[in-house]
Amino acid sequence: MNTPQQITEMFERHLSLVAMPNEPEKLYAPIRYALAEGGKRMRPVLTMLAYNMFADDVQSVLPAATAVEIFHNFTLLHDDIMDNAAVRRGRPSVYAKWGSNVAILSGDVMLIEAYRHLQSVQSCYLPTVFERFNSMAEQVCEGQQYDMDFETQPKVAVAEYMNMIELKTAALLVGAVTIGAILAGASEEDVQKLHKFATEVGLAFQLQDDLLDSYGDERLGKKIGGDILEGKKTYLMIISLSHATEEQREVLRTTHLRTDITDEEKIATVKALYDTLDAPAQTEQQIAVRISRALSILDTLSIPQQRTEHMRAYVESLVGRKK
Repeated sequence: MNTPQQITEMFERHLSLVAMPNEPEKLYAPIRYALAEGGKRMRPVLTMLAYNMFADDVQSVLPAATAVEIFHNFTLLHDDIMDNAAVRRGRPSVYAKWGSNVAILSGDVMLIEAYRHLQSVQSCYLPTVFERFNSMAEQVCEGQQYDMDFETQPKVAVAEYMNMIELKTAALLVGAVTIGAILAGASEEDVQKLHKFATEVGLAFQLQDDLLDSYGDERLGKKIGGDILEGKKTYLMIISLSHATEEQREVLRTTHLRTDITDEEKIATVKALYDTLDAPAQTEQQIAVRISRALSILDTLSIPQQRTEHMRAYVESLVGRKK
């Protein structure tokens, strides 16, 4: 079996060999740029780790893992346009570097490329894998729409937010993990268990991301406090609003709109209320609950427990991250 580090290195080598045409230069250069610094490669690594729990020939799942990673990066190109995001992974976003028209079209090609890699899987699994991939893609779009709806929605309930991140974030992890397991010949029962496992991991990961946006450091590759400055309804904000006095709610709702104070003061003002209302601790508790549930599901799979050890270690590392 392969460690997460070995799998990551294997995937990076494979992705570096994926050929893209040179012309039109403005169509393909942004794709190469987006894929060259791909962050944690979490989704393809999860695909390969899930496969490796049930089968040993992990290189055979590289095309599917590549499809998942290219699809993920396609969504980021379009997300940055919708969010007017100038920075992605510590560098100018494709949108900021080339403009929205290029980002849209290059993103469209990335989606096509994702399907091109996906069609390389064994023909006997192709219908099932395509159905999983399509469901994943549709749910990600639904989650993004809910996220945009929340920007103008006066009140967002915790349940609404959790549903949104289950679609926008967790669905992609579910697709990655279940596709890997399917291609390894896992039983339908194990695939369904891994669906629940990946959902819990995805929820925990997004909650951790919410926390790090306000309480992480600059190594995140984006300005700390960005969610606060945008007035986003993150888990921290929603939990705080639900426990705040009316006076505190007004501060939480309006601080990002103020023009008489600096961005640093806006961030400090909101974070002070988060701390007062115990939002960080409640978020950390929710993350711990989700990860505990996920890891307990691994214990119920119909494979020897030692085959889940690398997946377990990798998931624990995801929520222990500081960037």
